[in-house]
Amino acid sequence: MAMLDNVTINQLRAFVAVCDQGSFSGAARSLRRAQSAVSHAIKALEGAFDVELFERNTRKAQLTAAGRSLLPDARAVISRTEEMKNRASSIATAGVPQVSVAIDAYFPRAHLIGCLRTLQEEFPTAAIDLRITTMQGGEHLVLERVCALAVTIANVPEVNPDAVERRWLCEAEMVTACAPSHPLASTPNPIPMDEFGRHVQIVVTDNQPGAEKTQQGVAGKRQWLVNDLGAKRDLLKAGLGWGHLPRHLVGEDLANGQLVELERRAWHLGPLTFMTSQRRGHDLSPCESRLVELLGEVT
Repeated sequence: MAMLDNVTINQLRAFVAVCDQGSFSGAARSLRRAQSAVSHAIKALEGAFDVELFERNTRKAQLTAAGRSLLPDARAVISRTEEMKNRASSIATAGVPQVSVAIDAYFPRAHLIGCLRTLQEEFPTAAIDLRITTMQGGEHLVLERVCALAVTIANVPEVNPDAVERRWLCEAEMVTACAPSHPLASTPNPIPMDEFGRHVQIVVTDNQPGAEKTQQGVAGKRQWLVNDLGAKRDLLKAGLGWGHLPRHLVGEDLANGQLVELERRAWHLGPLTFMTSQRRGHDLSPCESRLVELLGEVT
């Protein structure tokens, strides 16, 4: 039993990384460590547990039955360690009220401004650090401890579920739109998906590697990728493509006829669901909790 006292968190992280990445080389890249260090960590872990975690005769990192059985435990230990570290750092910084928050660019802007104004009135001494991000950007900042809190879109894949937890915040309605001069504006509604696919779709992305995997509501291969909503709206108004946008952003454009709403046939696009993302075990300060409360009150 004494052998188990020699197990380190880094060894468990190496074990989980090999499982998640599917190879020792992938794990080494994701952990930014030498491959030999990852192999050494796994060997040490196998020695401490007295079991083999990976099949030795396959090219891919395949778990043995023992490895499969121990993987959830390894994840649980890592999660609890993250919680403990975060709790310790919140205790250490509990002095000055501060809010560091990353908000997704799709979040209703006027509502966000109202929330920040109210927060400044209620916590006049608070240091507020705001970032506007897209896609997984906010969760990366939470993971890197640049921000305590992020507002993320629910269907964007989680950056690291072991270390970050999400909670439901609010929803915003989405509309599909184009300029009145665009061919889709004169196509009889409702419009089938393959008809949308014939035209350029304007899609917001964070330009990170693999970002195309996180795109939602994409109809075809013809896409222009932009990394901010203002650019998307301008391109749509110029008649250069079609796209999905939150209604709160284009309400005025629809009302004054600069954009027209398109009805989709047999293609359901749910509302935009926003989640808060925070590090596991991070207790929100009263100031952060109040901000979450305000943000959730979207009308």
